[in-house]
Amino acid sequence: MTNKIREYDVLGIGLGPANLSIAIALEEQAQTHSLSYCFLEQKPQFEWHGGMLLDGTRMQISCLKDLVTLRNPMSQYTFVNYLHAHNRLNTFINLGSQHPSRIEFNDYLTWVAKQFDSVIHYNQRVIDIQPIEEDGEVTKVKVTSSNANGDKTVRIAKSLILGMGGMPKLPKQFEGLTNTNVLHSSQYKQWKESTNNLPVKPKIAVIGAGQSAAEIFVDMCNRYEEGEVHMINRRFALHPADDSPFVNEIFDPEFTDHVYSREQPERQEILNHFSATNYSVVDMEELNAIYGRLYLQQVTRKGRHKYLRCHEIQEAGEKGQQVSLRFNDRINNQQSWQDYDAVILATGYRYDEFNQMLNNMRPLMSESSVERRYRLPMKNKCHVNIFLQGCCESSHGLSDTLLSVLAVRSKEIVDALLEHKALLSTEKMSA
Repeated sequence: MTNKIREYDVLGIGLGPANLSIAIALEEQAQTHSLSYCFLEQKPQFEWHGGMLLDGTRMQISCLKDLVTLRNPMSQYTFVNYLHAHNRLNTFINLGSQHPSRIEFNDYLTWVAKQFDSVIHYNQRVIDIQPIEEDGEVTKVKVTSSNANGDKTVRIAKSLILGMGGMPKLPKQFEGLTNTNVLHSSQYKQWKESTNNLPVKPKIAVIGAGQSAAEIFVDMCNRYEEGEVHMINRRFALHPADDSPFVNEIFDPEFTDHVYSREQPERQEILNHFSATNYSVVDMEELNAIYGRLYLQQVTRKGRHKYLRCHEIQEAGEKGQQVSLRFNDRINNQQSWQDYDAVILATGYRYDEFNQMLNNMRPLMSESSVERRYRLPMKNKCHVNIFLQGCCESSHGLSDTLLSVLAVRSKEIVDALLEHKALLSTEKMSA
């Protein structure tokens, strides 16, 4: 017997904080304008940056920039209500900080996700999106997903919201390496808790100069105090993140309008000017802790951990169970090889996965840039909405890949969906 193919007004691909915020907005905004919806997630359960849920790490933005507060502070899905529901509101206030641990914020997100279990399908990897054409018009798409066993499911949707998050960005020098102790930071926690066959006093390289690299360096130093952990940076210094209040206004939802209204050269200038808020920067407290640790090694003459500045990786290769890296040391103008038992790449993410996913929709897309409300412009004969979340930094600003605008962005997208449905209903009645 063949299962009936389900049809939805809205289908979300990926279930990170972005689409979870959409789920809330769909429930709260669309109560009087019923929209059917579901979300597909390839993981077996909800988890947010699981590889970096390290003890002692904290959020770098206010807990009030949660999934919903900036849109609807009276929602049952706020972080404050999560604390109240878990009988921790008073004790959280007593901490004197608006920055919860990353572990707690993941627990908040998981708590919200569980309340939407009826519309979330886990273990579903989208493998194909095909337009459905009727009488020369495209008003729906066919979305095919596959589970861990290879079983396929087809769903029909009138609108898509893509929120898959970032994909690990790996330097080309490491392409083709098969050593399981060469990994991206997104896999770090699972890797360190697994059997990774490291010696008792390993030599480990942490590549990168941002917050993830700093946190992993500290964690590895604590774990292997008698080992040798190198933090490797192609620049001279680790730079502090600029989170001063005036600069932080670039993450306010209103600033998105400013960025979007500029021509592309000026947008790029804004991105470059404020990059120190997000890219290759370290929280000041973490930065001071690293510097203090390395200084204490000089005092005690104990410990072999190092910060290698101005070291560019020219080549990477496998040498038995180890990984060999060839460096260009620009301070001493010399090249050298070093062998490591593990290499952790805290080298960031790319946000272009949607391009491959939408290959079959490409002929229906307009040449225009993404719209202000995050919708891809389509040609006249295509009436399917496709929204992008976390893929629009170049047009919408630095906050696009972050949590800061989630609540407001979800309102803008759901408003666009409701307007589109109302327009279609009007056209149908007029026909």
